[in-house]
Amino acid sequence: MAKETKYKMSAERLEQLKAELEYLQTVREKEVAEQIREARSFGDLSENSEYDEAKTEQAKLYTKIAELKNLIENAELIEGAKETSKISMGSVVTVYDLDMNEEAVYKIVGSQEANPMEGKISDESPLGSGLIGHKKGDKVSIDVPSGKLNFEILDIKK
Repeated sequence: MAKETKYKMSAERLEQLKAELEYLQTVREKEVAEQIREARSFGDLSENSEYDEAKTEQAKLYTKIAELKNLIENAELIEGAKETSKISMGSVVTVYDLDMNEEAVYKIVGSQEANPMEGKISDESPLGSGLIGHKKGDKVSIDVPSGKLNFEILDIKK
């Protein structure tokens, strides 16, 4: 049997996924069922675009529900590291970009939580994996698709 993929995430993200699943299975599923019922009342299903749209929406909904169930069932909770001297999952890292002469703050998260626009970078990304294991004061050079990034680690918080 194939090994299940584990999805690293915080307890907060897991709760968000559970809440979204609950909403989809209760509120949204009823809304879509009502759309289908209403579309059926329009008559001939072979030429009923409202019915086709409602069935398509139902298929998307069931796909999303299955995806969320898979994420929840295979969630691997990340704990904030006990040690604050090294960067790990859950760390909030302040770095100085030596090339751009500016500071940046990143939180190292699982791939399901990554959102670069919010400063949340995946532990599996080149930047995230390049920072993990380093300490305050380290100068780090990280290979990324666009070239090399050079940082000095200014601070690490958990």
